[in-house]
Order: sequence, then structure tokens, then C-alpha cells
Amino acid sequence: MKRLTIAVIAGDGVGPEVIFQGKRVLERIGRKHEVTFIFKDFPWGADYYFHHGVMMPPEALDLLRPCDAIFLGAVGHPGIPDHTTLNGLLLPIRRTFDQYACVRPAILYPGVSSPLAKSKGDIDLVIVRENTEGEYAQVGGFVYQHQSEEVAIQTAVFTRRGIERIVRYAFELAVKRNKKRRVTSVTKSNAQGFGMVLWDRTFQSVAAEYPNIETESLLVDAAAMDFIRRPESFDVVVASNLFGDILSDISAILVGSMGLAPSANLDPLHRYPSMFEPVHGSAPDIVGKNIVNPLATILSAAMMLEHLELPDAARDIEEAVASVLAEGLVCTPDLNGANTTSEVTDAVLAKLDH
Repeated sequence: MKRLTIAVIAGDGVGPEVIFQGKRVLERIGRKHEVTFIFKDFPWGADYYFHHGVMMPPEALDLLRPCDAIFLGAVGHPGIPDHTTLNGLLLPIRRTFDQYACVRPAILYPGVSSPLAKSKGDIDLVIVRENTEGEYAQVGGFVYQHQSEEVAIQTAVFTRRGIERIVRYAFELAVKRNKKRRVTSVTKSNAQGFGMVLWDRTFQSVAAEYPNIETESLLVDAAAMDFIRRPESFDVVVASNLFGDILSDISAILVGSMGLAPSANLDPLHRYPSMFEPVHGSAPDIVGKNIVNPLATILSAAMMLEHLELPDAARDIEEAVASVLAEGLVCTPDLNGANTTSEVTDAVLAKLDH
């Protein structure tokens, strides 16, 4: 029997609620596919910050390093600035473990209504977001801090190496998906004439290696418009850290709910643990109500299994989720239902048992 050690950071807000449900699904699929999951729980996040002044301890990365993967619920609290959360936990993990590919699929499942009223199956895209540099590089600083003449410098960092590897990952994903066989690059090179121009040139160079894959390049404002106007035309979208972040939230709403948006922060070379999390965040307004949609977390678990070379187990979870959504009998309020978080997970587990 295969044994996998999963680091679990349930985190803040609804994070513990959805992680609990994700563990239930992993344990059930493990029994079905002869995999034993050893969960190592780490109590990091807002509560840890309020007690210790940091989001996680100095030895945190050393504790995570030997694990096979990281399962994250959510981080964020109204009493902690977002930049403290991001730089105190998420970015150190992504950068230390070189999780340079953030993968965020968006699928309009049968049984789910889109705000655009698209018919089922029209939207099936994946956003590949550069995850370790770009606009989130945190290069810069303050001068005359907290004075009336205060100056803030924020520098985006783009390297040919960083761009090339994320663009190549996007093309390889388009080949593997074998759907529309199209890669769309999103930049703002008309206004950002250095980093984004380097991105455009590098994209064109990598694209030449994939003559059977159709390409398009869009400015980010045009891409945001086209996500609304023609979402069905997109296959794989590759973008910088900031643009990929924004567009993936748009795509999540297009397919019905942030509660259906999984994500993976990948080291594609499998040198370090990769991290899997729902996109929806800590959602403090619904904490403890047992109404948060667990499906984004469950689908993130499926992405974890795919990355850990358990494709059959991943497929079983994806099909179970799709079946529950198609029936439309059990769903949480974000999908216009009246069921609880637990009841939705129960429905997925029932499908896995068949």
C-alpha cells in the first residue's frame, strides 16, 4: 500500500471546515485505491500570528520540506493586513519550494448556472499563473515612511528563465489536455515596456517549438473583456503573477461560484512539496455556519492526487463531484441550494462508494 505524508495547514476562517471535508474524501479514496494518507497538521495562520507575531515559526519550511504535498485551507483575517498574510506564509512556501506554476482550472459543470447563462460545457479553461516572481516579487521599499513626503517603490521582476519555464508548462498542458489546443498569453506590454515586452518575446520564442498549438496574445484589459464575451474560446491561458490572479477570480465566477475553484501551486519537477488549496479564501462572513462549499477543496485534493501520480484516484473524485453537481439535488447556498457543507461532502462520498 502506498503511503503519502500530507502537510495540512487548515488556516483561518472557513479553512478548517473545508479541510476537514477534504480529509474525509482523501481517506475514502485512499481506501479505494490502497493509499494511506498520513496527515501532519500545522496550526499556522491568524491564530498563530496573534500569539507569536508571525504567521508561522522559523522552522516551518524545514517541517514542510519532507512531506509529499501541502494541503491548505485558507489564510486571512480581518485583523491582519493582507500583505502580512501573503508575505508571512504563502509567498515563502511558494518561493522556497519553487512552486512556479499556479494552475487554476475553470469548468462550467452540467447542472451549474453561469452568470453569463452559457450552456453546459461551454467553459473549460485553465489559467497558468507564474507564481514566484513578476509583480509579487516584493522588490522595493519606502522612503520617508509615515511622513507626508512618503515614497513607495514597487518593482516587478521578470526573468527570461521564469517566463520561459511557465510558458513552456502552459504549452505542455495544452498538448496534454488535447482540447482546443490553444495557448493565450496575457500581458500589458503597451504600457509596461520592459518586463511585459520580454514576456511577449519569450512567448513567441517558445511558441515556435509547438507549431500544432494555436496561439493568441492579449492585453490584460482585452483579456478581461473576452473572458466575459467569449469564455468558451479559451483553453490554456498563461499570465504573470498579478494578471493570472485577477483573471482566475473572473473565471471562477463565470463557472458559477468561487466554491468550485480549485488551485495547485506546483513544482513541476517534483523536487519539493507542491501546495493545493481552494481559491475562495477564508470567507470570515460565513465561518462556523456549515454552509461553505467544500467542492473547491475536494477538487484541489483531486489535483493533488494527479500531481502525486494517482490519476485514477483523481479521476474518481472529479467524476463524483461532476455527478453531484449534474444531479443538482445537494448543493450549498452559493449554488442556490440549502444544503450544508457536510451534506455536500456526504453526497460526494456516496458517489465514490458506487
